[in-house]
Amino acid sequence: MQRPGAGGGCMAPRLTVNLVGPGKVGQTLGRCIADAALHDIQDVCGHDPGRTAAATAFIGSGTAVPSLAAMRPADIWLITVPDTRIGTISAELRDVQQQGAAVAVHCSGFLPASEMLPLRDLGWSLVSAHPVLTFADPALAAAQFPGTQCGLEGDSAGLKVVADLMQGLGAHTFPVSTEGKPLYHAAAVISSNFAVVLQALAREAWQQAGVPDDVAKALNRSMLEAVVENVTALGPQGALTGPASRGDWTVVTRQHVAVSEWHPQAGEVYQALSFMARRLKRSGSTLRPVDEES
Repeated sequence: MQRPGAGGGCMAPRLTVNLVGPGKVGQTLGRCIADAALHDIQDVCGHDPGRTAAATAFIGSGTAVPSLAAMRPADIWLITVPDTRIGTISAELRDVQQQGAAVAVHCSGFLPASEMLPLRDLGWSLVSAHPVLTFADPALAAAQFPGTQCGLEGDSAGLKVVADLMQGLGAHTFPVSTEGKPLYHAAAVISSNFAVVLQALAREAWQQAGVPDDVAKALNRSMLEAVVENVTALGPQGALTGPASRGDWTVVTRQHVAVSEWHPQAGEVYQALSFMARRLKRSGSTLRPVDEES
């Protein structure tokens, strides 16, 4: 994609980027784009004018605009709204924009690029780009973004543009199949979100057992750091320890009873994960069936 007047040299032209939905993901990507100075943040649109102005100030570039209709034509449109709003926003954008030859990008890990299907009526290419990163705080996420893995899916015409954009921000891009997106995103949830839930569950269990809170926090940190180091170095099977991996099923059974009496749902989780831990240690896979009674 080359803007009018761009030369034919070896350097890629600077592209204009519009941002729809300046929440945490939008702010992070906008800030990264502005800091990289490879492309130009142009218009930023959100449903709350005050928050949109604050987001634009955080990004450090771009113009806050009051509506989709007020947005100027751009090369890349980042649609960083909640998943449930992507289709609606795409239809609204189609109805108020007439430009062609643009790339629309959403950042849902679950939904395919075709969720923006109304924009194809304008001749736009549709791409989903999912940076595998937590966006709890935009400033922290922007600092952590270099080196982030980013799954791409969508129209071939737009994939190269978005890959260049993300790689210019320091991300490592990889392809995700359209049909595989639900399971792909579930894996990210298991790896990140559920890991947080498990840490909360462990801290609550320590509290119930009488462990001081400051000690529980220290345990969370030291064990997580060790797990990250071991999984990175040895892989999940090699890093796994504990009673289930050792085959000490007497301990597993008694702990299951204790956890269930305290927290029935946690007891179900403990039992299910114990079975998967034993399979993983024996076979290298949580899926491969083994004799659960041996």
